[in-house]
Amino acid sequence: MENTLARRRMAAGLSQEDLAARTGVSRQTINAIERGRYEPRLALAFRLAETFACRIEDLFTPDAETTGRDG
Repeated sequence: MENTLARRRMAAGLSQEDLAARTGVSRQTINAIERGRYEPRLALAFRLAETFACRIEDLFTPDAETTGRDG
């Protein structure tokens, strides 16, 4: 799954630690999401979207592997 989390976080002037504190997770979790190593559960995805005043779909885009589609 691709995401725009790092770009949005930096544009908002937030560190990974700041975003982690706002959403109730660890900095390591934010780092793992930004690197595509961890896909957040729905509750965290909603908290992240709320933090950036956007929709979950604006933060996360499923790839072909996630959707089961070939392009």
